[in-house]
Amino acid sequence: MGQEVLVLNQNYEPLNVCRTHRALVLLISGKAEIVLDGRGSIRTPTVQFPLPSVIRLSHPVRRPRLRLKLSRRAVFRRDGYTCQYCSLQSNHLTIDHVIPRHRGGVHTWENVVSACPSCNLRKGSKTLEESHMTLLHKPAEPSASMHALFSHYLVEYGDWEPFIST
Repeated sequence: MGQEVLVLNQNYEPLNVCRTHRALVLLISGKAEIVLDGRGSIRTPTVQFPLPSVIRLSHPVRRPRLRLKLSRRAVFRRDGYTCQYCSLQSNHLTIDHVIPRHRGGVHTWENVVSACPSCNLRKGSKTLEESHMTLLHKPAEPSASMHALFSHYLVEYGDWEPFIST
């Protein structure tokens, strides 16, 4: 019952991921239907329910704008695992705030970049002008695709691939 279930909108667009318990509630209440099962079933004294892997909502839901969560790994992925100051490619990077937080900089996509430890130390708590450093690329929020949002689930739930790749 602790497994994840992919929830599709009425038009088969991925919406989110929920737990099996929530998916069963949606199925029993008639708000969703099973698109893909195969995880066995759960039995009550009178009824047997198949455990879904993918469900589809019966009525369309207006989807908000897709956004990627701001995380270290997402910043490194956006920047191509490359220091944005010296262009060193590495798996040992740090996060640098272009405008330091103690100077009013915020923790947003537009203010964080990947930096190697030596560049991060060299820049310190200075601005770009004060440190005489330049960025390779202006930081911006990456566009959120279905694959970017749900691809990390494919390792465990490979049967979701046809629904995420579209």
